[in-house]
Amino acid sequence: MWKWTRRIGLSLLAGLLALSLLVGLWWHWLDLDSQPTADPATRAADLAFLRERAPPRGRILAVVTSTAQLGDSGRRGGYELTELARAYYTFVANGYEVDIASPRGGEPPMRTDDDMGAADFAFLNDRQARAKLAATVPLADVDASHYDAVFFAGGKGTMFDFPDDRTVARLVGSIYDAGGVVGAVCHGPAALLGVALDDGRPLLAGRSVTGFTNAEELFLIEDARQVFPFLLEDRLRQAGARFVEGPMYLDNTVVDGRLVTGQNPWSTWSVAEAMVRALGHEPVVRERSGEELAVQVLQAYRRQGMDAALALRRRLPGADKRLLLMHALVAAMQGHPGDAWQLQRLARG
Repeated sequence: MWKWTRRIGLSLLAGLLALSLLVGLWWHWLDLDSQPTADPATRAADLAFLRERAPPRGRILAVVTSTAQLGDSGRRGGYELTELARAYYTFVANGYEVDIASPRGGEPPMRTDDDMGAADFAFLNDRQARAKLAATVPLADVDASHYDAVFFAGGKGTMFDFPDDRTVARLVGSIYDAGGVVGAVCHGPAALLGVALDDGRPLLAGRSVTGFTNAEELFLIEDARQVFPFLLEDRLRQAGARFVEGPMYLDNTVVDGRLVTGQNPWSTWSVAEAMVRALGHEPVVRERSGEELAVQVLQAYRRQGMDAALALRRRLPGADKRLLLMHALVAAMQGHPGDAWQLQRLARG
C-alpha cells in the first residue's frame, strides 16, 4: 500500500510541477495591460463607415434599462455602453434616425468596461448622441407607429425592468404587428418575455432566439440564481422559444424572420446589421474591428482546430490580441490549460 501511496504522491507532485511550469510560461505571455486600446479622443467623424452613410430611410428606437442596482445584492446594474453605441452607429450609417428610450426616461445608468472600441469612444464624444442619452424618452410616452424597428441593448439591469412589463410588451407587439423589426442583444431579449401579438400568440412561441446563456452568466456571477429573478436562458426556454446557444463570449446572432437576437456583447455589430437586412437593405460596407477579427479566429479554433485558427490569425494581423488573451484567461479559469496554452499561442500569432 505504501508503494501505491508513494506512486500517487509522486504523480501528483509531477502534475503540480508541470502545471506550475505551464502557468508560469503562460503568464509570461499573458500581458493584457500592455495591449493597445482604442483612442479615447475618437469622434464620429473618424469612423470611416459613417462617411458612406445611406440616404434617410426611417427611424429606429433603441431602448436601455433604467435599473441602477441589481435588487438588494449591492451589485451595479445599468446598460452596456458598447451594446448601445455600436448598434446606434450601425443604424445611423444605414440611414436611420435613432431615438433612445428607457422605462423611466431621463439619464439611465451606464456601464463601461475594458472592451471599449472606437465607436464607443466616438459615442461618448458625440454631442447629439449624448444629448439623447441625457434625456431618454420614457417608454410610456413612445408612439410605436413612428418606428420601423426597436432594439433592446443589454446590461444586467434589463433583467429587472424589461421582462413582463406592459409598456415594453405593448411597444414590441405594436412594432412587430405593424411589420417592423425587433432586435435585442445579450440580456436585452428579456424584453421579449410576456409579449403577445394581435392574434394572442406569444411572440416567442416556437421562435429561434438566443441571449446571454446560463454558462456565461454563472461563470461571471457564481450566485447569479440568487442575484437575478431568473436566468435569461431558462426563461426564454420556458416561454416556448428554441434557444440557440453558441460558444461562450463569441458572436452568435440568430435571425428568425423579423426577430433578431444576439447572445452577448460581441454579437452587437452582427445583430444591428442583421436588423438592417431584415428591414430590406444591405448594410453599408464597414471595416471589421480588431475585436471582430479576433472573434473570427476564435470561432475557427472552436470549429476547425488549431491549424486552421493559426492560418486565419496570420491572414488577420489586425485581430485584437487582448481579446484572444482574455479567452485564454477564461479557458484557464475553467480548468482547460490545453486551450489556454493554444489560445495564447494564437494571440502571439
